[in-house]
Amino acid sequence: MRFLTTTALCALVATPALAWKEDYAVLKFGILSGENEKDRLMRNEPLRAFLEAELGVEVEIFTAGNYDGVIQAMAADQIEIGRFGSSSYAAAYTATNGGVIPTLTTLNQDGSTGYYSIVVARCDSGIESLADAEGKVHAFADPDSTSGYAVPYFNMINVEEIIPEEFFGTVTFSGSHEAGVQGVYNGTFDTAATWMDNPQSSVYTRMEDKGMITAGEICTIWESPEITSGPWTFRSNLPEELIEDVTTAIQAFPTADPEGYKIYSSWTADNENPEVGFQRVNHERYQWIVDMREWIRDQRRSG
Repeated sequence: MRFLTTTALCALVATPALAWKEDYAVLKFGILSGENEKDRLMRNEPLRAFLEAELGVEVEIFTAGNYDGVIQAMAADQIEIGRFGSSSYAAAYTATNGGVIPTLTTLNQDGSTGYYSIVVARCDSGIESLADAEGKVHAFADPDSTSGYAVPYFNMINVEEIIPEEFFGTVTFSGSHEAGVQGVYNGTFDTAATWMDNPQSSVYTRMEDKGMITAGEICTIWESPEITSGPWTFRSNLPEELIEDVTTAIQAFPTADPEGYKIYSSWTADNENPEVGFQRVNHERYQWIVDMREWIRDQRRSG
């Protein structure tokens, strides 16, 4: 009788972990279009393979041509997980009426959990500050980008006292961070908004490393206050066990597969700190981004 009871108890304990795998034999996580598709797939492949082996289910990467494609896929229950920036998370939160759960954010190599919006120009353009860019062609990255749109737009108006549509000669969207920097490099745009972790790690330094642009041609002319790094996000209608199991696996990735994590994160040093890589978060961390997006929406409507 004791054997039967123990067996039954073990079955009950194991059931939740097995149940979600039976219903979700394939997990899809969406990644944003801040980088060209070939490189973003390459960068995320080690994590995809790790999660597949760790969880025992098929894991697929979902991409779209713009940020909103991933947001709408989440809202339509077409993907289970999204790797969002802060603003695109806020957009997904709004699009799903709060039906998403953030669990992890990135812990940078220096131990910080933030990054910066920057505006860049060609170093030889004579544009050394936002003031020098008056009447020029400026590109934001994507309407749902935190560093490529929401934060610089908000700060231009509220801190720099610049209304972009009136200050610049032309305001446009490049479609992605790399496209914005490439447009500045090629002379299509005079300035572009993008992101930077620190002066040694940014979109344009990555592009230099990949041979997409020549080093020393792109310079930063404006930098925002620190921005909260965006979260790994799950649909709230998923089983709690699934959310926790996947979150735990992602959190283990940097130390379980340090070489794969270097590819994923573009780190250049060994990851010896088990706490470095990802950090747990909740929605409260991002409410200010939701509020900022609502302010920008109201500002544009009134304008």
